Amino acid sequence: MATKKTNYFTELDQVDVTKHIEKKGKFSYLSWAYAVRELKKRHPSATWIVHEYGDEGTPFIATECGHFVKVTVIVNDVEMTQIHPILNHQNQPIAAPNSFQINTSIQRCLAKAIALHGLGIHLYAGEDLPPSPPLSEEQAQQLLDTLEGDEKEGLVDTVKHQISIGQINQGNFHKAMEHYTNT
Repeated sequence: MATKKTNYFTELDQVDVTKHIEKKGKFSYLSWAYAVRELKKRHPSATWIVHEYGDEGTPFIATECGHFVKVTVIVNDVEMTQIHPILNHQNQPIAAPNSFQINTSIQRCLAKAIALHGLGIHLYAGEDLPPSPPLSEEQAQQLLDTLEGDEKEGLVDTVKHQISIGQINQGNFHKAMEHYTNT
């Protein structure tokens, strides 16, 4: 009898990354190191490419709009590419980035390219949209009720915090419900 193989995206999307979310200022993100570790544990042959430009192989490109880095992550022969602007900790473009800022942007880009394969992708849901209103009390309670009896240490507190800072809001409520129902 053949066993059903799980889609790798679905597998990675179900990894609980909530306890590894970090904050810088008002922004939450998943550490590139955690993303790489969790990806490689599940897909040891996964690789990535930091794209280079020009004869000198510079790992960023300067445009009229700003400076950008580009990373491609390959999992199971599927390539996903992310382009990321070089930003400061307030998510503002940096006019003349230094090597540390370029490296930081490459690592953020890597984490987002990994997310395109499923790992932590829900963290970026709605980041390109205007802020959504906070959850209603009923929605917050409904979400917390889905976690009732959950054995994952600290998950309820993490979700309560995400609700309180607006990270889980009306704009991504259904996605959050779907994610926590499937984990």
